[in-house]
Amino acid sequence: MSTNVKLATPDQKLRDAARLMSECDIGAIPVGQGDRLVGMITDRDITIRGVAEGRGPDATVGEVMTPQVCYCYEDEDVEQVCHNMVNIQMRRLPVLNREKRLVGIVALGDLALRASATAGRALSGISQRD
Repeated sequence: MSTNVKLATPDQKLRDAARLMSECDIGAIPVGQGDRLVGMITDRDITIRGVAEGRGPDATVGEVMTPQVCYCYEDEDVEQVCHNMVNIQMRRLPVLNREKRLVGIVALGDLALRASATAGRALSGISQRD
């Protein structure tokens, strides 16, 4: 998992979120408000819910983010996390500790390094659904 997580806020401008994605070479950013995780914003959200719907760079993250937050816990079994990623068709998940504080993000590629056979099945399952 990556532990150097960048956060966006719901009132942040899309321009700033897109710039952060570009600078960090990432495609998804968790959205936090106070000490709560309230959503995720992806490059796809910006494109589909932002640009395609006529919103400009001054629209806010909150207008286009995905408010349903799927996540895993840092102490969960890798195979279970892979299985869940297949079921919910997600390539990246925020990682929380048991106090529900954000501690990282796990990507399917991260899991491939730790459990190549399981992640390979997960990748196959997700890729076939896209």
